[in-house]
Amino acid sequence: MPTINRFADLHEEITAWRRDIHENPELQFDVHRTAGLVAAKLREFGCDEVVEGIGKTGVVGVIRGKGEGGRVIGLRADMDALPIEEQTGAAHASKVPGKMHACGHDGHTAMLLGAAKYLAETRNFAGTAVVIFQPAEEGGGGGREMVNDGMMERFGIEEVYGMHNMPGTPAGHFAIRPGPLMAAADLFEIDVVGKGGHAAIPHKAVDTTLVAAEIVVALQSIASRNLDPVESLVISVCSFQTETTAYNVIPDSVKLKGTVRTYKPEVQDMAERRMGEIAEHVAKAFGATAKLNFMRNYPATVNSDDETVKAADVAARIVGEDKVNRNTPPLMGGEDFSFMLNARPGAFIFIGNGDTASVHHPEYDFNDEIIPVGCSYWAKLVEELMPAA
Repeated sequence: MPTINRFADLHEEITAWRRDIHENPELQFDVHRTAGLVAAKLREFGCDEVVEGIGKTGVVGVIRGKGEGGRVIGLRADMDALPIEEQTGAAHASKVPGKMHACGHDGHTAMLLGAAKYLAETRNFAGTAVVIFQPAEEGGGGGREMVNDGMMERFGIEEVYGMHNMPGTPAGHFAIRPGPLMAAADLFEIDVVGKGGHAAIPHKAVDTTLVAAEIVVALQSIASRNLDPVESLVISVCSFQTETTAYNVIPDSVKLKGTVRTYKPEVQDMAERRMGEIAEHVAKAFGATAKLNFMRNYPATVNSDDETVKAADVAARIVGEDKVNRNTPPLMGGEDFSFMLNARPGAFIFIGNGDTASVHHPEYDFNDEIIPVGCSYWAKLVEELMPAA
């Protein structure tokens, strides 16, 4: 079963939607233009129900197939962009300074819109397809907000599926795995307080920069000395902020910020406990104090076993078994589709973007050539999991 012919006819139109969204990027929950475009398209396609404002600015469309009742399957795409200055030089480059679609959410939205148009036209399935357009994947927890807004219960969603493009994977190929696919993405701050002073007389100060530096180094011992080597843990300190930029001032305080990536709750708990202990006692050894603020953010993205098989089987029938990696290595990146997978069984799959710049890079752009493959995956997932009689 190759890609659906209808998407070859729609390819140019869907590409135009994608590039329009790309030119007009919006951040987190402030996706009013994009959400408005999505809602207007869904109504134009003849969806049975279109609801705006789910999870603040999310949009949900309902497409009922043939017959009464049947299963209800959710398909999710994300809409938000990133605070990055675009450097692609593309004719459709961002028109908004400091914002760009550097992760391909414009492509995800356009592909799901294309699938919605086809499904509303054909309705060759017995059940209900719920198309979910989510805001604020990039740090805002839009998936959590849509779930907390009662989306699953309101629309009766029984299974939910997501898809993300993957630079470096051949264009149109798929990659998936059962179980943990992406890591929990937590945030932390460590406030170090000492005694400021003149850099030329450090013995009269409690040097917070020295204390904070010792904490940064000591934190790396958690993964190497507190965790079974076959488990996974990343602790990255990404920001080291002092209250002064002077060359000759020892600051009173330093704030460290970073992220912690794990797959298992018990590893997450251990990391939080040890980080607090290390920060407190390293600081105490130097006569300073340190306090950890550990913020649980996105949980791990864990694919359900049965739904992973279903998703991989559909992908294989579209592109061929040789183009589907059913046991791709897990990634330490985070994804808030995890909130939806915690609420319902389902699966998250990667679609190859080809040899392009990495996501979150100013030279990244979504590969429009994969649009018919991605649309076909969404449409066939609905048609095959809910076949018409």
